Amino acid sequence: MSAVLTDASFEQARLKLTAPELLRQAAYIDGKWVQGRATIAVHNPASGGLLGTVPALGAAETASAVEAAHRAFGSWRQLAASARAVILRRWFELMMTHGEDLARLMTAEQGKPLSEARGEITYAASFIEWFAEEARRAYGDIIPGHLTDKRLLVIKQPVGVVAAVTPWNFPAAMITRKVGPALAAGCTVVLKPSELTPFSALALAHLAEQAGVPAGVFNIVTGEPTDIGQVLTADPRVRKFTFTGSTRVGKMLAARCMDTVKRVSLELGGNAPFIVFDDADVDAAVEGAMASKFRNTGQTCVCANRLLVQAGVYGRFAEALSQRVAAMVVGDGLAGDTQQGPLINEAAVQKVERQVQDATSRGGRVLTGGERICGLFYKPTVITGATPEMEFFREETFGPLAALVKFDTEADAVRLANDTNAGLAAYVFTRDLSRSLRVSEALEYGMVGLNTGLISTTVAPFGGVKESGIGREGSMYGMDEYLDIKLVCAQVDAG
Repeated sequence: MSAVLTDASFEQARLKLTAPELLRQAAYIDGKWVQGRATIAVHNPASGGLLGTVPALGAAETASAVEAAHRAFGSWRQLAASARAVILRRWFELMMTHGEDLARLMTAEQGKPLSEARGEITYAASFIEWFAEEARRAYGDIIPGHLTDKRLLVIKQPVGVVAAVTPWNFPAAMITRKVGPALAAGCTVVLKPSELTPFSALALAHLAEQAGVPAGVFNIVTGEPTDIGQVLTADPRVRKFTFTGSTRVGKMLAARCMDTVKRVSLELGGNAPFIVFDDADVDAAVEGAMASKFRNTGQTCVCANRLLVQAGVYGRFAEALSQRVAAMVVGDGLAGDTQQGPLINEAAVQKVERQVQDATSRGGRVLTGGERICGLFYKPTVITGATPEMEFFREETFGPLAALVKFDTEADAVRLANDTNAGLAAYVFTRDLSRSLRVSEALEYGMVGLNTGLISTTVAPFGGVKESGIGREGSMYGMDEYLDIKLVCAQVDAG
């Protein structure tokens, strides 16, 4: 027991938080910090050390969180949009004030480089700021009447209690991108964060409490997903379910939601093509590939998964990319400046190892990387000679592996890019204006990065097509996911 406590104390001391109270080891339900009979250990993936524990709550506690959100909904929805906006604005300001602490906490539990964690906190806070402003703009419409004695009014009203399930790869931004518009619209929320990265969520709840978010409006239930998910998908008081995670799990959860016909939004897996044409600025394409492929150690749903490079620039692009990748600094984000951290767990490392072995066994050639360093650290890897028959082409890697597939024609590129059930993000590098428009329109994806490897921003809609999801997050479209449209057809007597 003492060894465990010492280990946790060591990891917590490494955080060097100016506000230690941000490390919350309790769930948050109805404005109270709640303990459970059992706990889940949270480890730093870089060191393997114990960072702390959170309650392993189950169905009963989740039901109480839903009840709290249901009870708080009436008063929260009646609050003037301007008043909700003021509270959300205070939450945003507190996130920015405590940005460094939030970033260090994120790096400790998730592993991403500290510079990336800082960027994510700014990005996460921007959703709260944006939707604080959008709260005032949930406009309706007046439609010209179909008869002289009729008036048609369209109003937008909050859906109700929202259940949100968020992943470990962006443990702050994936929360605020859902909770921001939900609270702005007048909904209340029960959040289930990943059991791998709960501390970022709990720190956000602490700041929301400080900002004046009323009890029951924002609740966080920690624990294993099975029992919690069963309640969130089955309880009829939950009127909206939003999930970011794997396609397999998303399909299962969405099916359960149909028993009570909940509104559902899903942001699921990707298999992003990164297309480089002969006429591209190769240096810019390499920069784009570095930003897209290796951000968060390749653990993003929109990261380049299949690099399709036209024959004329294939060798040049491969050489330039491998040089940049070989120079990346890999290490613990709390121990110094790094450009890549560990993968999230052993299963993630083994998946990358399996895909590299599969690619090399089928004729692929490793230009750099291709092996584990130690623990959960894996060398950033570039493989040439890749083909569509390899495992990486069909299965999202979620790791630092860039495999290059050669193509000849524009038609080949589009065909290869669309040869997947996923449809989240795609990237195109070309200096030909006509080609850029043709290919962008032909790609079966919800988002296209044209001559850029970074596409996510608060003010633009985020989401996919095909099996990559339903609905959009962020931007003015993100509010609509949490609002019901109601028609009022009014009889107007002649004067």
